[in-house]
Amino acid sequence: MKRQSTSANASRIAAPLAEILVGVAPVSIEFWDGSSWGPENPIATIRLRSKDALKRILWAPGELGVARAFVAGEIDIDGNLIETLRALRSGGQNLRRGWRMLPRIVASASRLGIVGRPLSPPPEEIRPRGMRHSLARDAKAVGHHYDVGNDFYRLVLGPSMTYSCAHFSEPTLSLTEAQVSKYDLVCRKLGLHERTEMRLLDVGCGWGSMALHAASRYKARVVGVTISGEQFTAATARVGQAGLADRIEIRLEDYRQLAGERFDAISSIGMSEHVGKACIGEYFSTLASLLSPRGRLLNHAISSVGGSKLGPRSFMNRYVFPDGELLDVGDTVLAMEKSGLEVRDIESLREHYALTLRQWVANIEEHWDAAVRIVGVGRARVWHLYMAGSAVGFGDNGISIHQVLGVRPMDDGTSGMPLTRRELVKN
Repeated sequence: MKRQSTSANASRIAAPLAEILVGVAPVSIEFWDGSSWGPENPIATIRLRSKDALKRILWAPGELGVARAFVAGEIDIDGNLIETLRALRSGGQNLRRGWRMLPRIVASASRLGIVGRPLSPPPEEIRPRGMRHSLARDAKAVGHHYDVGNDFYRLVLGPSMTYSCAHFSEPTLSLTEAQVSKYDLVCRKLGLHERTEMRLLDVGCGWGSMALHAASRYKARVVGVTISGEQFTAATARVGQAGLADRIEIRLEDYRQLAGERFDAISSIGMSEHVGKACIGEYFSTLASLLSPRGRLLNHAISSVGGSKLGPRSFMNRYVFPDGELLDVGDTVLAMEKSGLEVRDIESLREHYALTLRQWVANIEEHWDAAVRIVGVGRARVWHLYMAGSAVGFGDNGISIHQVLGVRPMDDGTSGMPLTRRELVKN
């Protein structure tokens, strides 16, 4: 693949850095002086708006430096963001390994005048303090992600206000319909259709969509807990507007503060990623202690082979999910079993999440000006980059998502579970 650079200009001087950043991916780079480097027919163009973009990458080699430059508006991408990230993932060079070219890089940086002191990170970056997974630190981390404005999330998530993987039971479903399909799948796995008036706990209830679905369609009595103030306010309002305040109670409460109550079923949708491997045993033990005999718990969570704690210098940890951690689905199963639950069903929805994220990205792009007005351009760029990158990750099996269903058997082993999976999930 032909690489090109014009005469004595930024593209020629910065060629070593461009080579590390793009590798053999069919992507070109346009520099702040109008010069370019890359293939003749690229699928996209990375536009470096100023020298500061390269300065950030020099001081924070790897994804953090690139992300800082993108969030700060020093890097733009002209082309489909998801496909550009996919190409860079498969054809780009590892920025850290690129330091074998250190002499050429130092010479280029010196000529470009970008060797000075590092720039301050964009204000959207966060580094939580205090004991990891303490009540106070968890509240701060969750607030950083979820308390960015309910109006912003309405733009991104659509009418369902659901911030988790949808279930495209039919390929023609809209995003809203697919989210209804997901909630229905969860409710049936939990057995809410078997009798009315079942008491459901929804842990990490978000904006109340699961609670509303279970109460309105299955006549369940629901307690939803969240530690996000904005989610609590919006969920409470939605419950009132739906006329379901007699069936749904939304609490601003940490799951660790639940005690002395009994539930027939528990849903944990997109929650355990915030718990971490060190605390996952406590998490499931706490929830299992709240279940009535023959009660079921469904854990719906992103997973990673071997587990993956977000690195302290990763884009996701600094900008999106502080202290987040993805567990291997095997560790989730083991923790559930150790808590006394019998695991009865495991299902991967990986491709469904790739489809969900593509629709969220489309929503951000369609309502870009409104999103910027609500949360600012930096925060909007964070969410655009994070959701596009996640779509790539789920699409190429870099990460996955599983629903794991457990039941608390009676002392004699009776579970109340159907004999076949067909019965479990049938409509």
